[in-house]
Amino acid sequence: MSKFKVGIIGCGRIFPMHAYPVNAREDTEIVAVCDNKEDRAKEKAEIFQCAYYTDYEKMLDSEDLDVLHICLPHHLHAPVAIAAAKRNIHILTEKPMSIAYEDAVEMVETAKNQNVTLGVIFQNRYNPGSKLIKEMLVNGELGAICSGKLSVTWDRSDDYYKESDWKGTWDKEGGGVIIDQAIHTMDLMRWFVDDEIHYVDATISNRAHEFIDVEDSAEGVIKYKNGVVTAFHAINYYTYDAPVEIELHCESGIAKMVGDRATVTLHDGREFIADNNPNETFDYDSGAKSYWGVSHIKQVNNYYEALQEGKQPEITGEDALKTQKMITAIYDSGKKKERVTFE
Repeated sequence: MSKFKVGIIGCGRIFPMHAYPVNAREDTEIVAVCDNKEDRAKEKAEIFQCAYYTDYEKMLDSEDLDVLHICLPHHLHAPVAIAAAKRNIHILTEKPMSIAYEDAVEMVETAKNQNVTLGVIFQNRYNPGSKLIKEMLVNGELGAICSGKLSVTWDRSDDYYKESDWKGTWDKEGGGVIIDQAIHTMDLMRWFVDDEIHYVDATISNRAHEFIDVEDSAEGVIKYKNGVVTAFHAINYYTYDAPVEIELHCESGIAKMVGDRATVTLHDGREFIADNNPNETFDYDSGAKSYWGVSHIKQVNNYYEALQEGKQPEITGEDALKTQKMITAIYDSGKKKERVTFE
């Protein structure tokens, strides 16, 4: 069986979530890794018995890659993805697509023009709780969404930001709590509502950090063109990573997520619960955070199964672009202190 030749760029903390699922597949082979810190690249190359580079363009030109995984600082996602697409290499990138909406659009257009597959990691859609709520919305059991709310209260101290040379910066991370911590929960809400956004009205501020300029607090309203209004509240100056919360008030019941656990209570008295299966595990080796679970491998597997079948993965660049539009609108609204409306 021929194998997809895979390169991974970025050998930091998210690297294991891509490398080990790829390494576990029979139809993939990691042939090269890249990082601007040579010691990290060399270490990972030794683990996976592959070549290593410190210059990503040299890797793209030297290796006959089929797929590139992008695990880089946010501002590099778009230029690296576009460079790979122009070389006819398929791409699976970590969130967010970019720090500017226009760059994300260019990613999608370049991939389409080059006939390569662009996937974007939003692994929380694969959590059992997320899937339960989505399925009950799609099959009509919950009825139409009336309104929704979400909350993300995590801990990212100044010391956390001091360990990084790019986090906490507007030009490299593109923001703070919204684009990094809350983006997955924001994506789930948009995926649940599944409609075009009418307007975003948000406030952002830095209330508890001294080392960064980006926001550590954000709240606001997102109204969709179907009339649904959702509220969000996100901070990263809490004292621990509290479970994220989502609630949907629907015509036929209430759907709640606390962490990965979902509870759907219908007006007729029926209740449905979904949570992570403790027996469903995957060895990401040392360095991986326990709460990352197995959803990364589910999305990675879906991506390669789609490539094998010559179809699009479940989370495409076009779909992720909708979330990117929402995230950048939050920043536009917060910075300008005015509502951002889409016709």
